[in-house]
Amino acid sequence: MKTFLRLLRFSKPYHHYVPEYIIYVTLFIIFGLLNFTFLIPLLDVLFDTSKHAVLTTLPSFSFSINYFKEAFYYQLNHYIVTSGKVGVLIYVCAILLVCVLLKNIFGFLSQKVLTRMRVNLVRKLREKLFQQFSTQSLQFFNAEKKGDLLSTISSDVVEIESTVVTSIQTIFREPLVIISTFAMLFYYSFQLTLFTLVFFPVSGLLISSITKRLRKKSTESQNLLGSILNTSEETISGIRIVKSFNAESFVQKKFSIINNKFTQTVKRITNQRELASPLSEVLGVAVILIIIVYGGSLILSHKSDLTASEFITYIAFYFQIIAPAKNTASAITYMQRGLAAGERVLRVLDVPQTIIESPNAIAINNFEKEIKFKNVSFRYEQQDVLSDINLTIPKGKMIALVGNSGGGKSTMTDLIPRFYDVNEGGIYLDGKDLRELKMHDLRNLISIVSQEAILFNDSVFNNISFGSEHSNKEEVINAAKIANAHEFIMQLDNGYETTIGDRGSKLSGGQRQRLTIARAILKNAPILILDEATSALDTESERLVQDAINKMMENRTSVVIAHRLSTVRHADEIVVLQKGKIVERGTHEVLIANDGFYKRLVDLQEVK
Repeated sequence: MKTFLRLLRFSKPYHHYVPEYIIYVTLFIIFGLLNFTFLIPLLDVLFDTSKHAVLTTLPSFSFSINYFKEAFYYQLNHYIVTSGKVGVLIYVCAILLVCVLLKNIFGFLSQKVLTRMRVNLVRKLREKLFQQFSTQSLQFFNAEKKGDLLSTISSDVVEIESTVVTSIQTIFREPLVIISTFAMLFYYSFQLTLFTLVFFPVSGLLISSITKRLRKKSTESQNLLGSILNTSEETISGIRIVKSFNAESFVQKKFSIINNKFTQTVKRITNQRELASPLSEVLGVAVILIIIVYGGSLILSHKSDLTASEFITYIAFYFQIIAPAKNTASAITYMQRGLAAGERVLRVLDVPQTIIESPNAIAINNFEKEIKFKNVSFRYEQQDVLSDINLTIPKGKMIALVGNSGGGKSTMTDLIPRFYDVNEGGIYLDGKDLRELKMHDLRNLISIVSQEAILFNDSVFNNISFGSEHSNKEEVINAAKIANAHEFIMQLDNGYETTIGDRGSKLSGGQRQRLTIARAILKNAPILILDEATSALDTESERLVQDAINKMMENRTSVVIAHRLSTVRHADEIVVLQKGKIVERGTHEVLIANDGFYKRLVDLQEVK
């Protein structure tokens, strides 16, 4: 119930739906009850058994059921006198038809209100999830599987929509129908209705036991679906490796095991879920048969005030309870899978933001002096990555970070735009702690070109102008020219309007990297971070990309992670990292003369 209520909050503001819905449902219930109430006069006229036939004068007005009933019978007697019994039958049937018509009109209108609420709820749920994905720190994505996140925003939300949200009408309306119908049953025979209530806890316990098992199985099935998506995503992304290692049968077997588990779980869920509906119907019919035997014996022994027509109508009212009771039982069991999906969605939404902007964050528009690491330490969970880092990066200088893989180079650069926050110490931009600055302003001062060319399945123009909403074509072309990308772009089918495929799959590695450089050039940020931007390229592509990088680095403060040490020989300072600590620093010539760790790295690459 807690999960259901939390999901329901996404449909706020409620005043757009609740008053309108209550009116429509109330009228739906009233006209639904009138359908069966009119059975009594219909049967009385047919069998001439009305105990209200003596009503020849209109009763005094009072706001009560008895007044409206006696007024109706008075009118009925008037019709019997003026039009005969056949005319009365036509009159009662016409009223029944109007009641059925009005009941269905108001039922449709109530459904329209809930549909409006449903689509609004699902829209907000997806927006909240995407907002969570786009604003979380990198630490969040390190802890989560991509397949699980994709499963959450796609299949889990669809599951919520198809089960929880579509069951809202049943959960809200049908219990009201049952309560109203029981009110009428108590009105006609308190004794008989009280007797039948003994049997309802039995059906409630049976259905409750089914729903508990369903919730557990549903959670398991959603987790398995996440594993299916995760395995599929990994296989598609790494299809070259799969094929080169002849691992098709391995990944197929792995997928088949998960898929079979998912299939078996879904089969058990479906069987248990479908059991609730027939079970509730059988129990409902059993109760009605008991009523017929018990109530009929009371009437036959003259121990009940019910007439034959009232008893038949009483039974009809009880039959009216079966459908909403069956629908409610089905909805509750059907919802369990959706609630399990809802728990997964809410778990993602409940992950706290670890990178939070200070309420009194300082606006910053330019970079004037330096970036300073002061006693900085950082760890992933319990693993130390950086320890006691002290480094000053003056404006306009090129600082190179070198060292073995896993030394902490990328982590250092990720701390500058606050993708992570330091655990100890602080990083200062012009004397201000990064945690005291507005994040948008801070990141606006930084351009990043990473080793992997991150591109989107969009046009060349939109990829270069990504994040620069007001850039015109002339500015984009100029950035492409500086990045040595304009020539190959013009050779594409549609030039700058060519769609480059998923992650730029229609382009070569060098072309993709030059587009990311053009994107960084267009941003024109004063601080540039280069994370091994040429390490994955062939010699010719590297030359073109390196030339573009050199142009981009002019008059900028650059932090360069270098795998090929030949690219950073002219850096103003080279910082050597080993196991998260700075072990050497200086110019290329100074470090070579020191004959230390850096010298050994250079010698190893020259040998190669």
